[in-house]
Amino acid sequence: MKSLIRRKPILIPFFIIMAVAGIALFGWIVMLLWNAVMVAAVGANIITFWQALGLLVLSRILVGGFGGRKNRRSNNNWRGKWMNMTPEERTKFKEDWKQRGGKCYDDAQRADETTEA
Repeated sequence: MKSLIRRKPILIPFFIIMAVAGIALFGWIVMLLWNAVMVAAVGANIITFWQALGLLVLSRILVGGFGGRKNRRSNNNWRGKWMNMTPEERTKFKEDWKQRGGKCYDDAQRADETTEA
């Protein structure tokens, strides 16, 4: 236990260096891909490494944000709601889902059973 505590200060700079190296690697890859593909395809200007890093940050802001994985709970939330439904509520939900054009798991399972027979 004590040896693990002693090693932690050594690991912190290692992870910082690895994070910086990873960011630099991704920036370099974006720069190479942009200069190889976009310049030839649409006649865009060649970009520098720092512009590629800027594109990475901009794309992260526009597409992903910086909040992490927020949607993980929503999947579990639906499962909990489904498990707490009565059979009548489940049937009503399935009918509403069918009217909207969705496929139910039971219908897909029945289709599989009929093709196997």
